[in-house]
Amino acid sequence: MTEAATRYLYLARHGEAASEESGLTPGGRRQAGLLGERLRAVPLAAIHHGPLPRAEQTARLIGERCPEVPLHRSEAAGDYIPYLPERAELPPESADTLLSFLTGATEEEIRRGPELARRAMESFTGPAADGERHELVVTHAFLVAWLVRAAFDAPAWRWMGLRVANAALTVLAYPPGRPPSVVLLNDMRHLPAELRWTGFPPDRHDHRI
Repeated sequence: MTEAATRYLYLARHGEAASEESGLTPGGRRQAGLLGERLRAVPLAAIHHGPLPRAEQTARLIGERCPEVPLHRSEAAGDYIPYLPERAELPPESADTLLSFLTGATEEEIRRGPELARRAMESFTGPAADGERHELVVTHAFLVAWLVRAAFDAPAWRWMGLRVANAALTVLAYPPGRPPSVVLLNDMRHLPAELRWTGFPPDRHDHRI
């Protein structure tokens, strides 16, 4: 019987998209291809992706560089609000800003979010039962932030405020008998300067990384 071993979870936000419901821009397709090249040498067992066009297209472009790796569509890898905090949970000096960030969320995103976040934790995290395992989840900024928050065992509201760039790479490790660790966070070394921090206003770019 194979003993439990470390699961390595690779998380990527989709490439740059023309709109919330569309596929990728030309720049977004380049981002996805470059991320696929970076991941080519990783022994991925699966590529999971959310159901929206921008996540599915990103996953397929990565998959073209990793042709032996199966792709799986997952609702749990979709775009939703994983946790909606109460004002009392938030730091008083930033509560208004944080809550205003969520004013555009739909009732459906808020209603389904906690259950989908629970399913994501169940499906994608924790040690592997059958030997060391490497998996990629192509998703959206909110889920990447939620899983990083969980790895740090931070308060539930703390997923808010974590910046996740298009096609950036985050890697979490789940070893048996030890807490999770964050191996990489929002790493963009595979992207040229003009393809980093897409989707963020200029004052939120950090050109040093």
